[in-house]
Amino acid sequence: MVKANDLVDRPGSIRAGEELPMDRLIQYLEPVLGGKVKAIEVKQFPGGFSNLTYLLISGDDKWVLRRPPFGSKVKSAHDMSREFTILSALKNVFPYGPVPIHFCDDHEVIGCDFYLMSYIEGLVIRRTYPESLNHTPAQIRQQLFNFFDVLGELHSVDLVAAGLDKFGKPVGYVKRQVEGWCRRWADAVTPDTANCDETMQWLHDNMPAESGKASVIHNDYKMDNVIFSVENPLQLIGVLDWEMSTVGDPLMDLGCTLGYWVQKDDPDFFREYRNMPSDIDGAPTRIEIIERFQQQTGLSVGNFPFYYCFGLFRLGVIGQQIYYRYYHGLTQDQRFAGMIKKTHILQQMCELIMSGAVKV
Repeated sequence: MVKANDLVDRPGSIRAGEELPMDRLIQYLEPVLGGKVKAIEVKQFPGGFSNLTYLLISGDDKWVLRRPPFGSKVKSAHDMSREFTILSALKNVFPYGPVPIHFCDDHEVIGCDFYLMSYIEGLVIRRTYPESLNHTPAQIRQQLFNFFDVLGELHSVDLVAAGLDKFGKPVGYVKRQVEGWCRRWADAVTPDTANCDETMQWLHDNMPAESGKASVIHNDYKMDNVIFSVENPLQLIGVLDWEMSTVGDPLMDLGCTLGYWVQKDDPDFFREYRNMPSDIDGAPTRIEIIERFQQQTGLSVGNFPFYYCFGLFRLGVIGQQIYYRYYHGLTQDQRFAGMIKKTHILQQMCELIMSGAVKV
């Protein structure tokens, strides 16, 4: 039998240069949390390259604090207010988001916007599937289908019931995304970067019509942004990291998720840089996922090479933005140094998709 403590995602020590000014923070939080914070232990969750996530512990009470990364110049990608607003709207209509507790825009406290939310304890699957789960391929297949089913649930949220019918700009979403990510690429270029001119032109030339459906979209839905139950690891109980969520085209959201989805028959150079175990025995293929998504949502997924290529390109831009911060000395995090190679790998995969050498 698997022990719960072996699987729970644990925070660790705070990375150098990412410490919080605890005296000011405690003084600010005491009235917010009803005097429960006179002594706080702080730990940092290890995953992610973007917004920073900390666990605050005071006795039996636990809260999660989210703040933007140090040294980032991409303000729109790290909007704490937006993240807090989305979670506040979804808490009564989508049972997987953390409960937002408090938002602070007073930069005198920790130097930036931040917010507090509830802590969801459970299993987070990262690059390697936990051997201790001892799941059969059939169980793994069901767990990963459940992962995509929750994305379909998000896309089916009633915008009016959530109070998000006026949130975002769903009309023209696809065109704005392509143009916006192309601009972000240009802004983050370094001398050692890949050449993405052909990919950007292909995305413009192959842009599909709008799907006609406006949904809440997560925009970074992947395995290490969800939490599974320790007692029943097939059950997804939490969805994290809402910093890029908005209202837009759900097919673009699916494409962004499948940009992470490396499968067994993909080229070795691409599989080597996977960040989740989507090529494990039992894992569904991208085609199988698309078919299930269509059945669940009623949406027709046509022209999927475009959505998939966009998902890959977008990940390359994000990696380049991260590397840009490292290249210019805006962060001390040594993990960022390797992002330039991953950006080249993603561009190489885009070229194979555009040529038809790799099928979706």
